[in-house]
Amino acid sequence: MFNVQDQRKNAFMLEGLLARQGYDWWWHSFTGVHHTTGQEKAFFIEYFLCNPGSGGEAPVFGQLPENKEKGIRPSYMMVKAGCWGEKPMQLHRFFGWDQVTVLPGAPFQLEADDCYADEYSLKGSVGISEEETKAHPEWMCDSGYMSWRLTIDKQVAFNVGYGTSKPLREAEAFEMYWHAEGMKSQFTGTVICNGEVYDILPERSYGYADKNWGRDFTSPWVWLSSNCLKSRITGKMLEDSVFDIGGGRPKIYFKELENKLLGAFWYEGEEFEYNFSKFLHQNGTRFHCEETEDEIHWHVTQENENSVMDTKVRCKKKDMLLVNYEAPDGSKKHTRLWNGGNGVGVIRLYNKTRHGLELLDEIEATHIGCEYGAYQE
Repeated sequence: MFNVQDQRKNAFMLEGLLARQGYDWWWHSFTGVHHTTGQEKAFFIEYFLCNPGSGGEAPVFGQLPENKEKGIRPSYMMVKAGCWGEKPMQLHRFFGWDQVTVLPGAPFQLEADDCYADEYSLKGSVGISEEETKAHPEWMCDSGYMSWRLTIDKQVAFNVGYGTSKPLREAEAFEMYWHAEGMKSQFTGTVICNGEVYDILPERSYGYADKNWGRDFTSPWVWLSSNCLKSRITGKMLEDSVFDIGGGRPKIYFKELENKLLGAFWYEGEEFEYNFSKFLHQNGTRFHCEETEDEIHWHVTQENENSVMDTKVRCKKKDMLLVNYEAPDGSKKHTRLWNGGNGVGVIRLYNKTRHGLELLDEIEATHIGCEYGAYQE
Protein backbone atom coordinates (compact mmCIF):
# COMPACT_ATOMS: atom_id res chain seq x y z
CA MET A 1 0.00 0.00 0.00
CA PHE A 2 1.28 3.47 -0.84
CA ASN A 3 -1.60 5.68 0.33
CA VAL A 4 -0.26 5.89 3.87
CA GLN A 5 0.27 9.38 5.25
CA ASP A 6 3.27 9.68 7.56
CA GLN A 7 3.98 13.10 9.00
CA ARG A 8 7.31 11.84 10.36
CA LYS A 9 8.58 11.81 6.78
CA ASN A 10 7.41 15.40 6.40
CA ALA A 11 9.42 16.50 9.43
CA PHE A 12 12.68 18.50 9.37
CA MET A 13 15.49 16.11 8.37
CA LEU A 14 18.72 18.13 8.47
CA GLU A 15 20.40 16.49 11.42
CA GLY A 16 23.72 14.70 11.79
CA LEU A 17 25.76 14.67 8.58
CA LEU A 18 22.92 16.29 6.64
CA ALA A 19 23.18 19.42 8.80
CA ARG A 20 26.39 20.40 7.03
CA GLN A 21 25.76 18.89 3.62
CA GLY A 22 22.07 18.45 3.14
CA TYR A 23 18.87 20.00 1.83
CA ASP A 24 15.24 19.61 2.82
CA TRP A 25 12.31 21.12 0.94
CA TRP A 26 8.53 21.25 1.07
CA TRP A 27 6.97 21.75 -2.37
CA HIS A 28 3.40 22.87 -3.10
CA SER A 29 1.72 23.45 -6.47
CA PHE A 30 -1.88 24.32 -7.30
CA THR A 31 -4.17 26.27 -9.61
CA GLY A 32 -5.90 29.59 -8.88
CA VAL A 33 -8.75 31.48 -10.54
CA HIS A 34 -8.41 35.20 -11.31
CA HIS A 35 -10.78 37.09 -9.03
CA THR A 36 -12.17 39.24 -11.86
CA THR A 37 -11.71 37.40 -15.15
CA GLY A 38 -12.00 33.79 -13.95
CA GLN A 39 -8.88 32.82 -15.87
CA GLU A 40 -6.85 29.96 -14.37
CA LYS A 41 -3.20 30.25 -13.40
CA ALA A 42 -0.87 27.62 -11.95
CA PHE A 43 1.33 28.50 -8.94
CA PHE A 44 4.07 26.93 -6.85
CA ILE A 45 5.46 27.65 -3.38
CA GLU A 46 8.47 25.93 -1.88
CA TYR A 47 10.37 26.22 1.38
CA PHE A 48 13.96 25.06 0.72
CA LEU A 49 16.42 24.55 3.60
CA CYS A 50 20.15 24.07 3.06
CA ASN A 51 23.10 23.32 5.36
CA PRO A 52 21.82 24.69 8.70
CA GLY A 53 24.92 23.44 10.52
CA SER A 54 27.10 26.10 8.88
CA GLY A 55 24.56 28.93 9.03
CA GLY A 56 24.49 32.20 10.87
CA GLU A 57 22.96 35.66 10.82
CA ALA A 58 22.97 36.11 7.03
CA PRO A 59 22.34 33.72 4.15
CA VAL A 60 25.44 32.26 2.50
CA PHE A 61 25.32 31.93 -1.30
CA GLY A 62 27.29 29.18 -3.00
CA GLN A 63 27.17 30.90 -6.40
CA LEU A 64 29.11 33.99 -5.32
CA PRO A 65 32.51 33.88 -7.08
CA GLU A 66 34.41 34.51 -3.84
CA ASN A 67 32.58 31.65 -2.12
CA LYS A 68 33.19 29.32 -5.05
CA GLU A 69 36.90 30.16 -4.94
CA LYS A 70 37.10 29.43 -1.21
CA GLY A 71 34.88 26.33 -1.34
CA ILE A 72 32.29 27.89 0.97
CA ARG A 73 29.02 25.99 0.86
CA PRO A 74 25.57 27.63 0.74
CA SER A 75 23.55 27.94 3.93
CA TYR A 76 20.07 29.45 4.17
CA MET A 77 16.35 28.99 4.07
CA MET A 78 15.04 29.91 0.62
CA VAL A 79 11.39 30.64 -0.07
CA LYS A 80 10.72 29.92 -3.74
CA ALA A 81 7.42 31.11 -5.22
CA GLY A 82 6.11 31.73 -8.68
CA CYS A 83 3.79 30.79 -11.51
CA TRP A 84 3.61 28.99 -14.84
CA GLY A 85 1.80 29.81 -18.06
CA GLU A 86 1.78 33.34 -19.47
CA LYS A 87 4.81 35.22 -18.11
CA PRO A 88 6.16 32.41 -15.90
CA MET A 89 8.42 33.47 -13.05
CA GLN A 90 10.39 32.14 -10.08
CA LEU A 91 11.13 34.37 -7.11
CA HIS A 92 13.60 33.60 -4.32
CA ARG A 93 13.76 35.08 -0.83
CA PHE A 94 16.64 34.08 1.46
CA PHE A 95 17.00 33.99 5.24
CA GLY A 96 20.05 33.34 7.41
CA TRP A 97 19.59 30.53 9.88
CA ASP A 98 19.51 32.89 12.85
CA GLN A 99 16.28 34.27 11.34
CA VAL A 100 14.61 30.85 11.00
CA THR A 101 12.58 28.87 13.51
CA VAL A 102 12.09 25.17 12.76
CA LEU A 103 10.30 22.89 15.19
CA PRO A 104 11.65 19.32 15.38
CA GLY A 105 9.40 16.33 15.03
CA ALA A 106 5.97 15.94 13.46
CA PRO A 107 3.93 17.73 12.36
CA PHE A 108 6.55 20.07 10.91
CA GLN A 109 6.49 23.83 11.40
CA LEU A 110 8.87 26.50 10.14
CA GLU A 111 8.86 30.28 10.15
CA ALA A 112 11.00 33.23 9.06
CA ASP A 113 9.57 36.76 9.24
CA ASP A 114 6.15 36.61 7.51
CA CYS A 115 6.89 33.30 5.74
CA TYR A 116 5.35 30.29 7.48
CA ALA A 117 4.58 26.66 6.64
CA ASP A 118 3.16 23.63 8.38
CA GLU A 119 1.14 20.56 7.39
CA TYR A 120 -2.08 22.51 7.08
CA SER A 121 -1.26 26.09 6.07
CA LEU A 122 1.09 28.37 4.16
CA LYS A 123 1.62 32.11 4.26
CA GLY A 124 4.29 34.45 3.06
CA SER A 125 5.50 36.92 0.46
CA VAL A 126 8.39 37.43 -1.94
CA GLY A 127 9.17 40.67 -3.76
CA ILE A 128 12.21 41.20 -5.99
CA SER A 129 12.87 44.33 -8.07
CA GLU A 130 14.50 44.29 -11.50
CA GLU A 131 17.43 46.21 -10.05
CA GLU A 132 17.93 43.57 -7.34
CA THR A 133 17.77 40.73 -9.86
CA LYS A 134 20.48 42.35 -12.00
CA ALA A 135 22.65 43.16 -8.98
CA HIS A 136 22.37 39.68 -7.42
CA PRO A 137 22.76 36.85 -9.95
CA GLU A 138 23.59 34.59 -7.00
CA TRP A 139 19.88 34.79 -6.08
CA MET A 140 19.14 32.81 -9.29
CA CYS A 141 15.67 34.31 -9.79
CA ASP A 142 13.40 36.69 -11.67
CA SER A 143 11.80 39.93 -10.52
CA GLY A 144 8.19 40.28 -9.39
CA TYR A 145 5.91 40.01 -6.38
CA MET A 146 3.79 37.24 -4.90
CA SER A 147 2.04 36.75 -1.55
CA TRP A 148 -0.19 33.96 -0.27
CA ARG A 149 -2.43 32.80 2.57
CA LEU A 150 -3.55 29.21 2.14
CA THR A 151 -4.87 26.16 3.93
CA ILE A 152 -4.18 22.61 2.73
CA ASP A 153 -6.21 19.42 2.90
CA LYS A 154 -3.89 16.52 2.01
CA GLN A 155 -6.13 13.69 0.84
CA VAL A 156 -4.01 11.00 -0.86
CA ALA A 157 -0.36 10.16 -0.14
CA PHE A 158 2.40 8.46 -2.07
CA ASN A 159 4.53 6.87 0.63
CA VAL A 160 7.33 5.24 -1.34
CA GLY A 161 8.52 3.11 1.58
CA TYR A 162 11.97 1.72 0.73
CA GLY A 163 11.57 -0.94 3.37
CA THR A 164 12.41 0.95 6.57
CA SER A 165 10.28 2.89 9.01
CA LYS A 166 12.99 5.34 10.08
CA PRO A 167 13.14 8.38 7.76
CA LEU A 168 16.58 9.56 8.86
CA ARG A 169 18.04 6.14 8.18
CA GLU A 170 16.49 6.25 4.71
CA ALA A 171 18.03 9.69 4.14
CA GLU A 172 21.48 8.32 4.96
CA ALA A 173 21.04 5.56 2.38
CA PHE A 174 19.51 7.57 -0.47
CA GLU A 175 21.19 10.63 -1.93
CA MET A 176 17.76 12.09 -2.74
CA TYR A 177 14.69 10.89 -0.86
CA TRP A 178 11.06 11.59 -1.83
CA HIS A 179 7.79 11.56 0.10
CA ALA A 180 4.46 12.88 -1.20
CA GLU A 181 2.27 13.41 1.86
CA GLY A 182 -0.36 15.11 -0.30
CA MET A 183 -0.03 14.01 -3.92
CA LYS A 184 -3.75 14.82 -4.06
CA SER A 185 -4.44 17.96 -2.04
CA GLN A 186 -7.03 20.71 -1.96
CA PHE A 187 -5.83 24.27 -1.37
CA THR A 188 -8.02 27.14 -0.18
CA GLY A 189 -7.14 30.81 0.10
CA THR A 190 -5.74 33.76 -1.84
CA VAL A 191 -2.66 34.50 -3.94
CA ILE A 192 -1.66 37.99 -5.08
CA CYS A 193 0.69 37.81 -8.08
CA ASN A 194 2.11 41.04 -9.53
CA GLY A 195 -0.93 42.99 -8.36
CA GLU A 196 -3.53 40.47 -9.59
CA VAL A 197 -5.73 38.63 -7.06
CA TYR A 198 -6.39 34.90 -7.50
CA ASP A 199 -8.92 32.87 -5.55
CA ILE A 200 -7.73 29.38 -4.66
CA LEU A 201 -10.82 27.20 -4.65
CA PRO A 202 -10.50 23.66 -3.26
CA GLU A 203 -12.47 21.93 -6.01
CA ARG A 204 -10.44 23.72 -8.73
CA SER A 205 -7.03 23.84 -7.07
CA TYR A 206 -5.79 20.44 -8.35
CA GLY A 207 -3.23 20.64 -5.58
CA TYR A 208 -0.06 18.72 -4.88
CA ALA A 209 2.33 18.66 -1.88
CA ASP A 210 5.53 16.66 -1.43
CA LYS A 211 9.03 16.92 -0.03
CA ASN A 212 12.57 15.88 -0.91
CA TRP A 213 15.67 15.74 1.22
CA GLY A 214 19.20 14.42 0.93
CA ARG A 215 22.79 15.27 -0.04
CA ASP A 216 22.44 15.93 -3.78
CA PHE A 217 19.97 15.89 -6.67
CA THR A 218 19.29 13.18 -9.23
CA SER A 219 20.10 13.33 -12.95
CA PRO A 220 18.04 12.80 -14.99
CA TRP A 221 15.31 14.39 -12.91
CA VAL A 222 11.75 13.39 -13.80
CA TRP A 223 8.43 14.33 -12.19
CA LEU A 224 4.83 14.07 -13.42
CA SER A 225 1.63 14.37 -11.40
CA SER A 226 -2.02 15.40 -11.73
CA ASN A 227 -5.40 14.86 -10.12
CA CYS A 228 -7.37 16.58 -12.93
CA LEU A 229 -8.29 13.38 -14.76
CA LYS A 230 -11.11 12.40 -17.11
CA SER A 231 -11.99 8.93 -18.38
CA ARG A 232 -12.26 8.67 -22.15
CA ILE A 233 -14.31 5.51 -21.73
CA THR A 234 -17.06 6.94 -19.50
CA GLY A 235 -16.59 10.63 -20.27
CA LYS A 236 -16.66 11.37 -16.54
CA MET A 237 -14.17 13.19 -14.33
CA LEU A 238 -12.29 10.88 -11.98
CA GLU A 239 -12.97 12.65 -8.70
CA ASP A 240 -11.06 10.20 -6.48
CA SER A 241 -7.94 9.71 -8.59
CA VAL A 242 -4.36 10.98 -8.86
CA PHE A 243 -1.10 9.79 -10.40
CA ASP A 244 2.48 10.58 -9.48
CA ILE A 245 5.78 9.61 -11.14
CA GLY A 246 9.25 10.66 -10.04
CA GLY A 247 12.93 9.77 -9.95
CA GLY A 248 15.52 9.17 -12.63
CA ARG A 249 18.83 7.77 -11.42
CA PRO A 250 18.68 7.19 -7.66
CA LYS A 251 21.89 6.63 -5.76
CA ILE A 252 21.97 4.21 -2.81
CA TYR A 253 25.14 4.31 -0.70
CA PHE A 254 26.89 5.95 -3.70
CA LYS A 255 25.75 3.23 -6.15
CA GLU A 256 23.71 4.58 -9.06
CA LEU A 257 20.62 2.74 -10.30
CA GLU A 258 19.84 3.45 -13.94
CA ASN A 259 16.33 4.24 -15.23
CA LYS A 260 14.47 3.92 -11.95
CA LEU A 261 11.23 5.84 -11.64
CA LEU A 262 8.70 5.47 -8.85
CA GLY A 263 5.07 5.57 -9.92
CA ALA A 264 1.64 5.40 -8.34
CA PHE A 265 -1.92 5.72 -9.59
CA TRP A 266 -4.74 6.07 -7.10
CA TYR A 267 -7.57 5.18 -9.48
CA GLU A 268 -11.00 5.77 -7.91
CA GLY A 269 -9.81 4.25 -4.65
CA GLU A 270 -7.81 1.38 -6.20
CA GLU A 271 -4.01 1.33 -5.91
CA PHE A 272 -1.61 0.73 -8.79
CA GLU A 273 2.02 1.02 -7.68
CA TYR A 274 5.31 0.73 -9.58
CA ASN A 275 8.11 0.83 -7.02
CA PHE A 276 11.53 -0.57 -7.91
CA SER A 277 12.36 -1.14 -4.22
CA LYS A 278 9.53 -3.68 -3.85
CA PHE A 279 11.36 -6.50 -5.54
CA LEU A 280 8.71 -9.19 -5.18
CA HIS A 281 6.20 -7.38 -7.41
CA GLN A 282 8.16 -7.62 -10.69
CA ASN A 283 8.32 -3.87 -11.22
CA GLY A 284 9.83 -2.48 -14.40
CA THR A 285 10.16 0.96 -16.00
CA ARG A 286 11.00 2.35 -19.42
CA PHE A 287 11.03 6.09 -20.03
CA HIS A 288 12.06 8.58 -22.64
CA CYS A 289 12.11 12.36 -22.26
CA GLU A 290 13.04 14.83 -24.96
CA GLU A 291 13.24 18.53 -25.58
CA THR A 292 11.90 19.73 -28.93
CA GLU A 293 11.99 23.28 -30.24
CA ASP A 294 8.70 24.18 -28.53
CA GLU A 295 7.87 21.45 -26.01
CA ILE A 296 9.12 18.92 -23.47
CA HIS A 297 7.84 15.36 -23.99
CA TRP A 298 7.68 12.47 -21.53
CA HIS A 299 6.82 8.83 -22.27
CA VAL A 300 6.87 6.51 -19.27
CA THR A 301 5.82 2.85 -19.25
CA GLN A 302 5.69 1.11 -15.88
CA GLU A 303 4.54 -2.35 -14.96
CA ASN A 304 4.23 -4.79 -12.09
CA GLU A 305 2.99 -8.35 -11.85
CA ASN A 306 -0.64 -7.27 -12.27
CA SER A 307 -0.82 -4.10 -14.36
CA VAL A 308 0.77 -1.65 -16.78
CA MET A 309 0.60 2.16 -16.76
CA ASP A 310 1.57 3.95 -19.96
CA THR A 311 1.91 7.72 -19.59
CA LYS A 312 2.49 10.29 -22.34
CA VAL A 313 2.77 13.97 -21.40
CA ARG A 314 3.79 17.16 -23.17
CA CYS A 315 4.16 20.73 -22.00
CA LYS A 316 4.89 23.93 -23.92
CA LYS A 317 8.26 25.44 -23.07
CA LYS A 318 6.83 28.96 -23.18
CA ASP A 319 4.67 28.01 -20.16
CA MET A 320 7.61 26.53 -18.22
CA LEU A 321 10.64 27.67 -16.25
CA LEU A 322 14.26 26.65 -16.11
CA VAL A 323 14.07 26.18 -12.37
CA ASN A 324 17.16 27.01 -10.29
CA TYR A 325 18.75 25.27 -7.30
CA GLU A 326 22.26 24.99 -5.98
CA ALA A 327 23.29 21.74 -4.32
CA PRO A 328 24.52 21.61 -0.70
CA ASP A 329 28.12 21.28 -1.91
CA GLY A 330 27.80 24.64 -3.69
CA SER A 331 27.63 23.28 -7.23
CA LYS A 332 24.90 24.13 -9.75
CA LYS A 333 24.90 21.13 -12.07
CA HIS A 334 21.29 21.43 -13.25
CA THR A 335 21.31 24.28 -15.76
CA ARG A 336 18.37 23.06 -17.89
CA LEU A 337 15.85 21.73 -15.39
CA TRP A 338 12.50 22.35 -17.07
CA ASN A 339 9.63 22.80 -14.64
CA GLY A 340 5.95 23.36 -15.40
CA GLY A 341 2.38 23.07 -14.17
CA ASN A 342 0.36 23.10 -17.39
CA GLY A 343 1.22 19.72 -18.86
CA VAL A 344 -1.36 17.67 -20.75
CA GLY A 345 -1.34 13.99 -21.54
CA VAL A 346 -2.95 10.58 -21.79
CA ILE A 347 -2.59 7.66 -19.40
CA ARG A 348 -3.53 4.13 -20.39
CA LEU A 349 -4.04 1.77 -17.49
CA TYR A 350 -4.06 -1.97 -18.21
CA ASN A 351 -4.70 -5.10 -16.19
CA LYS A 352 -2.57 -8.14 -16.95
CA THR A 353 -4.60 -11.26 -17.69
CA ARG A 354 -3.67 -14.72 -18.92
CA HIS A 355 -4.80 -13.57 -22.36
CA GLY A 356 -2.63 -10.46 -22.35
CA LEU A 357 -3.26 -6.81 -21.53
CA GLU A 358 -6.80 -5.62 -20.88
CA LEU A 359 -7.46 -1.87 -21.03
CA LEU A 360 -8.96 -0.68 -17.76
CA ASP A 361 -9.19 2.98 -18.75
CA GLU A 362 -7.78 5.63 -21.04
CA ILE A 363 -7.50 8.88 -19.16
CA GLU A 364 -7.03 12.48 -20.24
CA ALA A 365 -4.86 14.43 -17.81
CA THR A 366 -4.49 18.22 -17.57
CA HIS A 367 -2.95 20.60 -15.01
CA ILE A 368 0.01 18.22 -14.90
CA GLY A 369 2.96 19.20 -12.74
CA CYS A 370 6.02 18.23 -14.76
CA GLU A 371 9.78 18.36 -14.59
CA TYR A 372 12.70 17.15 -16.63
CA GLY A 373 16.39 17.89 -16.69
CA ALA A 374 19.80 16.26 -16.81
CA TYR A 375 23.28 17.45 -16.02
CA GLN A 376 24.92 19.08 -19.04
CA GLU A 377 28.11 17.27 -19.94
